[in-house]
Amino acid sequence: MALSSNAKTASLAALLAAAMVGLGFAAVPLYDLFCRVTGFGGTTQRYDAAAAAEGSEPVLSRTISVRFDANVSPDLPWSFRPEHPRDTVSIGARDMAIYIAENNSSQPITGTAAFNVTPTQAGKYFTKIQCFCFTEQRLEPGQQMRMPVLFFVDPKIMDDPDARDVQEITLSYTFYPVDEGKKAS
Repeated sequence: MALSSNAKTASLAALLAAAMVGLGFAAVPLYDLFCRVTGFGGTTQRYDAAAAAEGSEPVLSRTISVRFDANVSPDLPWSFRPEHPRDTVSIGARDMAIYIAENNSSQPITGTAAFNVTPTQAGKYFTKIQCFCFTEQRLEPGQQMRMPVLFFVDPKIMDDPDARDVQEITLSYTFYPVDEGKKAS
């Protein structure tokens, strides 16, 4: 028995709605993957331990200035700052920056940091080996914590005509409170 025109239209509309819901759920992980692969929006690269076993990146004689920026959401009663706001690093050499966070409230609070790199074309060459932004940070009332970031600027930046003339990279973090009620149990 053939479906009526209205039934075909309704079936097509339901199929389209289901496809749109599926794409909605897939959008965030796909966008995250796109940003990590391309460095879009200043997304940095995360260091791969397996790649480290193959050998380290060459260290170039060229240096680049790295500026460290720190911000806190108005909803988080923390102080947050870089220990040193600027550093000059050799391209390809590992370096470390320290950020300092302090809980200014009378209650324990968990926060998480979002980050980006500017200029955006340099994001895919700024590689973090270790970072506090990969995990949630819990600070007790009045507790101060020093948080390291180990990183390097990939020498491949010199092969990119859009990024090779970059003189300064800014690594910026913003801390946000973690909604304890929404955490998975």
